Amino acid sequence: MDAGMLQYVFPNDTHAHWTLMIVIYPYITGVVAGAFIVSALAHVFKVQSLMPVAKFALIFALSWLLFVTAPLLNHLGQPQRALNMLFTPNYVGPSMMAGFGYIYMSYSILLIFEILIIYRYELVLLKERSNGLKKVIYDVLTLWTNDKSIEGRKFDHKVAFVLAAIGIPLASSLHGYVGFIFGAVKTVEWWFTPLMPIIFLLSASVSGIAGMILFYILIKKFTNKVDEIQTDTIKTLVKLLWTFFIFDFLFEMLEIAVHAYGGTQGWHHVSGLLSGPLAWSFWTMQVTTLSIIPFFILGYLSLVKVSRKVLLIVAPIVSLMLLIQVLFMRWNVVIGGQLLAKSERGFATYHPLMFEKEGILVTAIMLIAPIVTLWLLSKIFPLWESPCDKELLH
Repeated sequence: MDAGMLQYVFPNDTHAHWTLMIVIYPYITGVVAGAFIVSALAHVFKVQSLMPVAKFALIFALSWLLFVTAPLLNHLGQPQRALNMLFTPNYVGPSMMAGFGYIYMSYSILLIFEILIIYRYELVLLKERSNGLKKVIYDVLTLWTNDKSIEGRKFDHKVAFVLAAIGIPLASSLHGYVGFIFGAVKTVEWWFTPLMPIIFLLSASVSGIAGMILFYILIKKFTNKVDEIQTDTIKTLVKLLWTFFIFDFLFEMLEIAVHAYGGTQGWHHVSGLLSGPLAWSFWTMQVTTLSIIPFFILGYLSLVKVSRKVLLIVAPIVSLMLLIQVLFMRWNVVIGGQLLAKSERGFATYHPLMFEKEGILVTAIMLIAPIVTLWLLSKIFPLWESPCDKELLH
């Protein structure tokens, strides 16, 4: 009897070494990169319809950025040794993760400085109206300065422009590097493609913009400020989301087409994976339910003039669908690639547990933590465009 019919796998193929933590690690970095793109379009490319959420995009990105390394540290057996790879990097082996560490630190520093500079004038005003611990916090954030001059504000604006411009390639590198790491793994046919960094970057943009739409509307609704939601801003974000999603979905399908048409040595194994263990998560959920349906909904919202009421109901729903779609994509890539047995005979299995170290509960906590952090940061940083911003820009 053919060994393939027995679904036999070698013992060393039965265990998925990269689990849920490695699924949500690129997911979190993707949200960061996508949110920063929205901010950059406002601050660098002067897209006026995005100015109402430009500041929110930065705080939203920071709240997720703080947890980028949390899944990786939880995954490591000896997390206290994590910094060793930065001090003694190996640029030709698995330790190329050191490159991600350098990019992450550089981008984190840049984002924090950009936020402090953009918010400096408002923080000075808030400091004057605060007392106690909050006043101390604002003192530290403003570096004990009280300059409110128009010259100082214009200088801040110029510096923020430069930082935002530098941040665009850094934010892109932050997530593109994740795709590069997966795409450089030659031993996994499902990962080894030059399209992987592009797909990761485009899906990152989709998740970040979708997150912006969802939380912008939800925060305004929960704070009873629905009237303050800018319709033009939502429409611009929806069109931007649709544009990035078109390219994202196109490249994802193109990757499958290249594998199939090229008839590579491992294609018969990959095709078996897509028609077997990943049939439901890939074709049913990622492609059909969470890609094709949102594609047409976004197209309708972008091309047809809809009422404000419909826009505010449908936009967050389709955004949530795409956030889930990207999560399924991460699962199918990270977990799916490890289900391919090195023997090319059968497939391994992986079923996450609820209470294990890298299980479902810990994953849920790590995905909720940035949302809680966003709420805490909103107590210090105003999330929305202020009248003084409009005065300076106009």
